[in-house]
Amino acid sequence: MEHFQQVEPFDYVIFGATGDLTMRKLLPALYNRFRMGQIPDDACIIGAARTDLEREAYVARARDALQRFLPSDILTPGLVDRFLARLDYVTLDSSREGTQWDALKSLLAKAQPDRVRVYYFATAPQLYASICENLNRYGLITANSRVVLEKPIGTNMATATAINDGVGQYFPEKQIYRIDHYLGKETVQNVLALRFANPLMSAAWSGEHIESVQITAVETVGVEGRAAYYDTSGALRDMIQNHLLQVLCLVAMEAPDSLEADAVRNAKLAVLNALRPITDATAATETVRAQYTAGVVGGENVPGYLEELGQPSTTETYAAICTWVDTPRWKDVPFYIRTAKRSGRKVSEIVVTFRPAATTMFGETPASNRLVLRIQPNEGVDLQLNVKNPALDVFNLRTADLDTSIRMEGGLPFPDSYERLLLDAVRGDPVLFIRRDEVEAAWRWAEPVLDAWKHDKVPMQTYSAGSYGPEQATQLLARHGDTWHEASE
Repeated sequence: MEHFQQVEPFDYVIFGATGDLTMRKLLPALYNRFRMGQIPDDACIIGAARTDLEREAYVARARDALQRFLPSDILTPGLVDRFLARLDYVTLDSSREGTQWDALKSLLAKAQPDRVRVYYFATAPQLYASICENLNRYGLITANSRVVLEKPIGTNMATATAINDGVGQYFPEKQIYRIDHYLGKETVQNVLALRFANPLMSAAWSGEHIESVQITAVETVGVEGRAAYYDTSGALRDMIQNHLLQVLCLVAMEAPDSLEADAVRNAKLAVLNALRPITDATAATETVRAQYTAGVVGGENVPGYLEELGQPSTTETYAAICTWVDTPRWKDVPFYIRTAKRSGRKVSEIVVTFRPAATTMFGETPASNRLVLRIQPNEGVDLQLNVKNPALDVFNLRTADLDTSIRMEGGLPFPDSYERLLLDAVRGDPVLFIRRDEVEAAWRWAEPVLDAWKHDKVPMQTYSAGSYGPEQATQLLARHGDTWHEASE
């Protein structure tokens, strides 16, 4: 705990305070940072939602959420009580004006006017602009106010622009924090350390030595209770346009001058702007979309997506894309991005395949070295190298794994990705948040793919739940002489 520095006193207002995100992620994350001594006793966390509740009833819900989503061994009764004493609640329709806002204004008036004030929007994105309008109408925006926007920032360029314009009318860009929880994952941030703090990696990190890059985030669960939302989103909007493109940026960007926010975000933006556009003519050979059908996951029979949804749909639950970063560093290097529901395994990873050694001295072509960065689960790094096979007298080669786990001291679990991000907004540190021009650049690349799919330029495929995806995804890589990582294990 000694390496965690306490932040200054703050007011944190969470709109959508009775929702799943708040209960499952935000309140547990804030409790953990309170437990570590980072949140002062005079901080105030105010929940705001339309649900008509007294403060005591909301605190009871929060207590239940902590017990449900956190390990019991960190829920010290006295500490939980101290944390819950920081909570307050206002029944409020955040998208409408009215006297309900006066109660929130009264709570905030108790603090010093120059105190840090964070507004977290855990609501539907179409409400963001009207919430900001009301914050302005009731005089609740101060020089030390910040607004945190949850994804998705729109469903296309037009809606993203409307959201950004609506929020930007009341908050300058420096006070807007667009959250992407993937950037809060320690193993994602470790991409920077691996690349730029290790000369061994820095020297080999280009198309001269790298043959291909795979970025995968797949899970075994289906859409279950989120089917109605998911059907308006789909795999590309839900995962690739935001999370996985951000990971790609960290893998492909040039070294920033510093870890200052705009230096890092400028480097990421340059990658997004260098992504080769996917057109109607190339979508069929560079993208794959699919839906899962009934299958077996973890030994249990599970229904298909259309059965869960209860109606016909053209929304993809699987997406795989081959893209190219048109910079001198990455000339002719394919980047494969993949995400799926109901996969055969749950894993998020980056796989860097190096070009094979150009030598004939061993009488065989050595296998390509592979670097695997495991984002989750089993966070760690695996480097596959060629060594002599000790079981043979002749000089034959085999592959050996240099596999190391990245662990917290004392075997503690990794902090949830929201923990740092929530307090970075208090600190006023936007380095792990998304700037407006990044959102727009990502949509410029993703929207033509969505349009091609909408107009059936790419057939909808199917894959059995519990499999690794459709055969067409295997063919996507085979065109370039590559295979998905699990096929080589």
